[in-house]
Amino acid sequence: MTVLEAIILGVVQGLTEFLPISSSGHLTIGSVLFGLSGEENLSFAIAVHAATVMSTIVVLWGEISKLLQGVFKFRWNEETQYVGKILLSMIPILIVGLFFKETVEKLFGSGLTLVGCCLLLTAALLMFANFAKPRQKEKISWWNAFLIGLVQVIAVLPGLSRSGATISTGLLLGNKKENMAKFSFLMVLIPVLGEALLDGKKILIDGVSTPLPPLVLLAGFATAFITGCIACKWMLSIVRKGKLIYFAVYCAIVGLFLLIW
Repeated sequence: MTVLEAIILGVVQGLTEFLPISSSGHLTIGSVLFGLSGEENLSFAIAVHAATVMSTIVVLWGEISKLLQGVFKFRWNEETQYVGKILLSMIPILIVGLFFKETVEKLFGSGLTLVGCCLLLTAALLMFANFAKPRQKEKISWWNAFLIGLVQVIAVLPGLSRSGATISTGLLLGNKKENMAKFSFLMVLIPVLGEALLDGKKILIDGVSTPLPPLVLLAGFATAFITGCIACKWMLSIVRKGKLIYFAVYCAIVGLFLLIW
């Protein structure tokens, strides 16, 4: 992978991580177009996912700071309950990460047919969520948080948008649009950062070599971070306005094109 390819894929990751069109699917498409190996693709994916997590922290720092202040009051207040629901939603993905990590990694070399099918599934979820008119709950329930966490596990499939799947599920369960966008972005912070730290430990401490030069990883990280900040703010606005149908059409078109190709 060249620095230019890293910059292009970093921009793609930054935009698609927050927009409901599947960052993993688009990275897989980019990897095929640029002829990247499975190890290169995986190493780069870890770096740019860490970058978009940092984007989330920057954009939602006010919300995160408020939650942390509430938690450290050591009371069963609204902030502590919200953090508890986020932690509950993380349990399914943590189990998969601990016990099925190698199986998940193999999915990223499954080719574009899987990506195309999952993009069509993403389009269907966004379509249902766009036209559904459920009741608008003021707070996300504990049960809803767990169900959304289960959906996040399914969204490890390349082409199935994590943000699209979790936000759509939350909307279909009757949760408010603005609540679901923030919850979806916050619930992925710890799992992705944990994954990045574990892989960083292998490289820095255990001496496991990465197939990509540091400059390439840095270029991808920087561009993913900058575009991620822009896309995160944009997506929060899009969800509030309920304009998910355009992304459903996009995912359907790209998914059909990949299957035909």
